[in-house]
Amino acid sequence: MAGRHPVSLRYGMQLPVQSQTTLYAEPWEAGAGPDDLLAVARAADRSGFAYLASCDHVGIPRRLAAAMSTVWYDPVATLAFLAAATERIRLLSHVAVVGLRHPLLTAKQYATLDHLSGGRLILGVGAGHVQEEFQALGVDFRQRGAVLDECLDALRAALGPEEFPEHHGKLYDFEGLGQRPRPVQERVPLWVGGSSPAAVRRAALKGDGWLPQGDPRDRLPEQIARIGELRDRAGVHGGFTVGAVTEPLYVGTPRWDMGRRTLTGGPQELAESLRAYRAMGVHQIQVRFRSRSRSELTDQMAAFGAEVAPHL
Repeated sequence: MAGRHPVSLRYGMQLPVQSQTTLYAEPWEAGAGPDDLLAVARAADRSGFAYLASCDHVGIPRRLAAAMSTVWYDPVATLAFLAAATERIRLLSHVAVVGLRHPLLTAKQYATLDHLSGGRLILGVGAGHVQEEFQALGVDFRQRGAVLDECLDALRAALGPEEFPEHHGKLYDFEGLGQRPRPVQERVPLWVGGSSPAAVRRAALKGDGWLPQGDPRDRLPEQIARIGELRDRAGVHGGFTVGAVTEPLYVGTPRWDMGRRTLTGGPQELAESLRAYRAMGVHQIQVRFRSRSRSELTDQMAAFGAEVAPHL
């Protein structure tokens, strides 16, 4: 798939505040809330961002709470809240652990979101990794890959054009149950998250896009090539979006100690670094900004859109 890339590299972002794992949350987010989310979403809409993303966890066990925190907003509620405050930006679940819920329930929620937002949904899905969530909801954690595989097939049907979707599988069986409103989009994009061999194969064969999880830059070309090989071998055709999560960045010269590895510099310098993703065949980058406050974050977003993005 290398070389099959658009002229420009599109960019989106994971929302702050709505998930506060210690891996990336900034101190100011602990006291933030709905007004901050609205301000960030509106800034992204104005600044040319392709999408806003929200994570999915039902509950965090005590053993993981110190690292992951227990702040995880529901993605459907969060993205619907922001849909009403934005105009064009797309709304991505990154990622929804769809195996925790029946596909008809997932389809009802996300079809409604697509309908209310005017067709802006991207449904990002993943297998999940917190065993206690699966146990509490009565889902076999060991079979989560197989559950996700069938969920993708069931969701294709349930988010399609038919008012009475039909699916007959090993785990889920439904027909004759009408669901309206239907999605605005004829085909809701399904992007598959994860970087294990199984996740990459799932993305290649069942998805419309891939959301890598933790792949460093030097590993992406191998992963992208593998996706291309799998699709070619299976005769899978059509558009496919390859994403990447960038290192944290800061436009300009920071006035404070970043504390961890961060891309910094002027617009041309940052753009040159990020264009390396495009050369690999990446279509969308998920940008992470370092900031000490909401206002600094929105300033960074505006600077990126106005100064860095034109060079991508």
